Amino acid sequence: MQLLDTISRIVHIATAITLVGGSVFTLCVLLPSLKTLSDDARTQFAAAINGRWKRFIHGGILLFLVSGFYNYFRAMPDHKGDGLYHGLLGTKMLIAFAIFFFASVLVGRSAATEGMRANRKKWLSVIVILAAIIVAISGFLKVRGVAI
Repeated sequence: MQLLDTISRIVHIATAITLVGGSVFTLCVLLPSLKTLSDDARTQFAAAINGRWKRFIHGGILLFLVSGFYNYFRAMPDHKGDGLYHGLLGTKMLIAFAIFFFASVLVGRSAATEGMRANRKKWLSVIVILAAIIVAISGFLKVRGVAI
């Protein structure tokens, strides 16, 4: 069981590093760089990147859900009756679902969410800020350990 616990944690953290790092790169490096291209080049380049990044987003969400729920169910016996732990973990999960939504919208094609894609910088900023909040909550819960 320890091997599966370790693999699940590694998958969860590696997925976070990949998706959050990719979002920070897109926000801070890629979007500003795209502004230097012509409209046609920017459109073609953005479409190519979006098509590839979409696979990372969708696969990452799946890995987050599988590893996150596994980690959650493995940790629950140690935190029975720990209201602070459950409250913060629940907050972390709700924020993660919001991030999943925003990230899916940014790589999606729905006409209903075109306005969000048109304001990609704003929504990527929201994703990065929310991800930083999740990292802070996770760090606190890990350092805090099991309440006595």
